[in-house]
Amino acid sequence: MTSFLFSEAAIRLFAFVGIFSIMALYELWSPRLERPEMVGALKSRRWFANLSMVLISSAMMRVVFPAAAVGAAMWAEAEGWGLFHALGVHPLLAGVISFIILDFAVWLEHVASHKIPLLWRIHRMHHADNGFDVTTGLRFHPLEIVVSMLWKAAIVVLLGAPVLAVLLFEIVLNGTAMFNHSNVKIPLGLDRILRLVLVTPDMHRVHHSTIRRETDSNYGFNFPFWDRLFGTYIAQPKRGHDDIEIGLSDYRGSFTAQLVWMLVLPFRSLRRR
Repeated sequence: MTSFLFSEAAIRLFAFVGIFSIMALYELWSPRLERPEMVGALKSRRWFANLSMVLISSAMMRVVFPAAAVGAAMWAEAEGWGLFHALGVHPLLAGVISFIILDFAVWLEHVASHKIPLLWRIHRMHHADNGFDVTTGLRFHPLEIVVSMLWKAAIVVLLGAPVLAVLLFEIVLNGTAMFNHSNVKIPLGLDRILRLVLVTPDMHRVHHSTIRRETDSNYGFNFPFWDRLFGTYIAQPKRGHDDIEIGLSDYRGSFTAQLVWMLVLPFRSLRRR
């Protein structure tokens, strides 16, 4: 099991570096928005803070929950735990269903992070970014990463999700988070087609608007189906993408890109949303 987890970590790292590099280069080649927070010195400060948060979260996860969701799937498989093991569902069918259910579980967790004050305390650090680019998709507080992993691990064990499906889901989730937070220009016609099956940057950017109604929409990371199904889908921001104000109204300024401020934000008092 230990050797497999090392291989799993290497696969995920390889996928992360590859996807991040592609999206970062795409942003340089064809940026969607060009603002002070997304170019020059302010961009460098944001990137340093956001990428530092990734390193801190990764280190914390290796200490607190080293096996992560894939390890939970391996344990469930070894012990014969979970619905699919009990029913004898074919691994391929179990894998497809697991992927879909895990995506819905992540969507549901995201909604809860906006609706439950304790979870919003943690999640608001992600939304406090005044910019919107590939690193925003990595800007999650270590506490949120742990909570999310515990939630996913519980779903994995209850389902008895196949190990390969869980590994694939984790890679895809990480990759789509970077993709749909990227500051990239996609032709409008292609965007309309893509968002039928995939959350696009223009779709998810609406979720990072300072307008409360828009912040409470477009929760998806992979599939756009859940927002359409549950009535939380907004096609375009009220002010348009060129004039959209990104972040949280209560937190405006370069201090939102300070690493210490980001780490302690969950412990600060909640402001009225």
